[in-house]
Amino acid sequence: MKKLKYLAIVLTLVEVILVAGLVYDVLAARESASASSYLPVYDVAPADNGDSSSYGTSPQTTYSLDDSYLADRWGISKIEAPQAWQITRGDHSVTVAVLDTGINKDNQDLADRVVAEVNFTGSPTSDDLYGHGTHMAGTIAAIAPECRLMNVKVADDTGKCDPSVVARGIVWAVNHGAKVINLSLAMVASPELEEAVNYAWSQGAVLVAAAGNKGTSEPSYPAYYDNCLAVAGTNENNALALLSSYGEWVDVAAPGFNIYSELPENQYGYKTGTSAAGAHVSGVAALVFSVAEDTNGNGMANDEVRRAIENSCTPIAVDGVGQGLVNAFEAVTKTIPSLSL
Repeated sequence: MKKLKYLAIVLTLVEVILVAGLVYDVLAARESASASSYLPVYDVAPADNGDSSSYGTSPQTTYSLDDSYLADRWGISKIEAPQAWQITRGDHSVTVAVLDTGINKDNQDLADRVVAEVNFTGSPTSDDLYGHGTHMAGTIAAIAPECRLMNVKVADDTGKCDPSVVARGIVWAVNHGAKVINLSLAMVASPELEEAVNYAWSQGAVLVAAAGNKGTSEPSYPAYYDNCLAVAGTNENNALALLSSYGEWVDVAAPGFNIYSELPENQYGYKTGTSAAGAHVSGVAALVFSVAEDTNGNGMANDEVRRAIENSCTPIAVDGVGQGLVNAFEAVTKTIPSLSL
């Protein structure tokens, strides 16, 4: 009887351990999606007034089909970026502004690509001490190897930002030559923010915004604004990524689950959320911009770039993700008339 009693106790302990492990996995996944993958935006310190900028050399080509770490970046293959590279790998004339927590200055893969920077936060540095901005920049650069990056720090060193600060960052970025503006952040609506979005679009920029990680159809800003390309997140099975927002206001979807990319101090890691999905689309936009032409005579190509991205998506069996999964190869092909015949 004692042996049976002891056996029952052991089995109970094993069951408790297994259940605890399952709970931990769920909580860890939720933390990855909600705390690490897009930015909290409410309790903030006022932005400082000290704009600063620096200009460096043109970025070097460090990504290739043979790079071993691309095997970990499943999203790049999923959107057919390697096929698009047979046509274009981007161009040094295309600058992607990363409005985020900064880009790590010492990262071996990214430092030479950053050609301008500014700090709108109360942080004493434009460097990335939080890790989010570097991760987004790494994904963008991996998809568009020849593009340049602009470090526009609008979120502080705890990942928090304010709509008015983001609005300032958008205006600064487009006034300093950004053609693509990556907004891997989510916040409440703001007239100032919407005005900045509309201004950037009128100046020829494509604005890509994360749909948010609420797991509902509730609108998120700035993604909800008409002149932003709103991006939901998907997993490797083309299902909606954990906690990704969705809805009729979402334009496209892109990989946003367990995305591998650069982190500060030359580290690499994974993030889950629509932030990473937005970064994938910004990379595609940079590729398309490198071959796009103004076909309607309005003096800008951002409308052609956005149309090519939306009209070339791969349909997936998910509601609320707009046109479907972005496809870099098809988007580039549709931009060049001789290839789309």
